[in-house]
Amino acid sequence: MPRRDTIATPLAPVTAALRAMFGTDDVPGLARGLLVEDEFGWAPATTLIDGSRLPELLRGAATRWGGTPHACAALAWKSYSYWTALPVVLGWASARRVPLVDPADVLIHFEDHRQLFTLGLRRGTTVAVLPSDPLALASLPEVRVVADEAELLAALRAALLDAHLAPLITAIQSEVRVGTRTLLGSVASGIAHGILRAADGLPGSTVQSIDTLLGALDLADLIELVPGPTGEPSVQRRTCCLAFTLPRPKVCQGCCVR
Repeated sequence: MPRRDTIATPLAPVTAALRAMFGTDDVPGLARGLLVEDEFGWAPATTLIDGSRLPELLRGAATRWGGTPHACAALAWKSYSYWTALPVVLGWASARRVPLVDPADVLIHFEDHRQLFTLGLRRGTTVAVLPSDPLALASLPEVRVVADEAELLAALRAALLDAHLAPLITAIQSEVRVGTRTLLGSVASGIAHGILRAADGLPGSTVQSIDTLLGALDLADLIELVPGPTGEPSVQRRTCCLAFTLPRPKVCQGCCVR
């Protein structure tokens, strides 16, 4: 029989990986425990894609960074895509248990002014699992059992990229002029950085995990993994997040304009 605690908390591997990564359950940018208990004050990410709350995100970025509209939009995107993708890639890398971040199930608010936004998942968010996962036998309505590894990666891509991030790119480009490759470069970089930062708590090869995820998302050409100062893998971007254009310029580690 599957363990009761494993069944009761489908996202337990994700929250455990986040806790190991940050040393706390209070992660800046994410709802505590990832799931939103009370949705009052929160709005679904569909309100970014349909444009109704996107100006609020972009105004917040302009206030925070003070750069040009396209640079601030690129940095807002860099942050948003990182926090949206992180639970997905950690779930896949830690336990092959993938929260499917349909924009209707991703919730945001702008009330905490210490950060640009806070993001969480709606209770009942679908989680894709393999047939070998204990959840596959639990008959929970939020669990989708897929046939194999390839189908799991396909479900990951369909939810994260095709249904969520790609339409949001289109919405952002209706507000400011910023290139798709620039924005997708931040997705690739964020995924790689997330996996590398969480490496101590993940099974298997982090390099292989990054290669597999970026291959499934068709983003592999946007970064390169190179040896860091002590030989550890480090991310070298092939596009720029535009932070170097800010009034107080920042050149990220691995920036292509170094």
